[in-house]
Amino acid sequence: MKPSLQLRLSQQLALTPQLQQSIRLLQLSTLELNQELEQILAENPLLERLDDPLSDCARISPNGSVDHSGPGIDQGDAAPPPPAAERAEVPDDGADRGESGPSDDNYADHGLEWGGDGRGSRSEQDDDEREFTQVASTGDTLREHLLRQLAGTGGSRRDKALVTLLIDELDADGYLRASLDELMEALPDELEIEPEELSGALRLLQSFDPPGVGARSIPECLLLQLSALPPIDRPAEATLKLAGAIAHQHLELLGARDFARLKRVLRCDDDELRAAQSLIQSLNPRPASGFSGEPPAYVVPDVMVRRGKGGWTAVLNPDVMPKLRINDVYAQILKRSRGGPGSSLSSQLQEARWLVKNVQQRFDTIQRVAQAIVDRQRAFFTHGAVAMRPLVLREIADALGLHESTVSRVTTQKYMHTPFGTFEMKYFFGSHVATDTGGAASSTAIRALLKQLVTAEDPKNPLSDSRIAEVLGEQGIVVARRTVAKYREALQIPPVAQRKTL
Repeated sequence: MKPSLQLRLSQQLALTPQLQQSIRLLQLSTLELNQELEQILAENPLLERLDDPLSDCARISPNGSVDHSGPGIDQGDAAPPPPAAERAEVPDDGADRGESGPSDDNYADHGLEWGGDGRGSRSEQDDDEREFTQVASTGDTLREHLLRQLAGTGGSRRDKALVTLLIDELDADGYLRASLDELMEALPDELEIEPEELSGALRLLQSFDPPGVGARSIPECLLLQLSALPPIDRPAEATLKLAGAIAHQHLELLGARDFARLKRVLRCDDDELRAAQSLIQSLNPRPASGFSGEPPAYVVPDVMVRRGKGGWTAVLNPDVMPKLRINDVYAQILKRSRGGPGSSLSSQLQEARWLVKNVQQRFDTIQRVAQAIVDRQRAFFTHGAVAMRPLVLREIADALGLHESTVSRVTTQKYMHTPFGTFEMKYFFGSHVATDTGGAASSTAIRALLKQLVTAEDPKNPLSDSRIAEVLGEQGIVVARRTVAKYREALQIPPVAQRKTL
């Protein structure tokens, strides 16, 4: 075989840079989109953003309107947005054909922006329905809270150092998982720490707020909380003694709802045991649950569902829509120096046009998919989860002429605000279960019915999984017992033995 050169022609699919960026922007969440835009804005001087994504607080002006300028921004010298006549769609300058340079007629893009007063703008009626933004206050951590109490005690520096050591050993729930013997072995011998000193430091720590902090087990945590009950909330002495006995020795029986054995062991009646159980249930087995080092995360919906004269409508949330436009100064420079040494700026101008167009296309696709979901789940928005119908990605994709992967990207990490709460858009998709009439019921609706049945059941005689399957069968929904058990576990509903009460 001699080496030779051959020329072959073949066709293959290739993703242009614009299409790759469009796909990447479509699958990003709102937070990830803002991070992506901030990075692009830092690299491309021809692109500018009119809104401030870091301003989470909307100020209320005296006339009742919402001011989105954010604190510390002077609006007096700010240039007003261009009129509607100056706003235009991104011109088709060959971007879809993969051309790298801009056309000669499209250098002046000072009026090119998207996301302002267009389709995403709000009317005056929408301001009445707008919920004010809640600002999360970052509270103290458990360590800071305990150290502040320690500073107010009159102990010596040595005692405070030992208590600080114990505080640093607490886990996220406020428990001291390491034993005192293990801590003693870890301490240097030259400090000459006595076991009594470490035990005294632990007792001091366990006297701090929140009650139960520093406990080494759940029974000890509950006993500490029982002993720290204020006089105004202190129950009868018999109830307190009975609750202490259960917390100390019989928590497993209480968790297994073995009330007959508890009454026999503790020699009490139903009323006494019910009062002790109610007291134990009022305690907190995780004393540090109210403290967190991280601020709470809030979900900002991408789509708002509202009811109008024509029915339910999906509207894009204007607060998550970035307002982008081409920088006027650089656009004018490129216009005057066409054909000159400005190739790098020309490519950045083209990239800026691509980004504006892709961001617009991203929100257009989200709105289309959201409206298609609303049209098929209208019963949900009127009656709740019990009226959810089966829905799959292919149904939305066929209706809109999209690919299933596109619908999947749109509904991932995108949220919809409804009258029943804020849900991820994937929540409205679910498998189906056959009915007696030959139809199908959504698995989401079945879970909602299951939750209703458990909520309305007799606590003294709760429904078993088999009985729930029978009740659903009486309503025409054919489900097996194991399916009921799977849905119950998904809803974090305990089994029948653990739901039984006195």
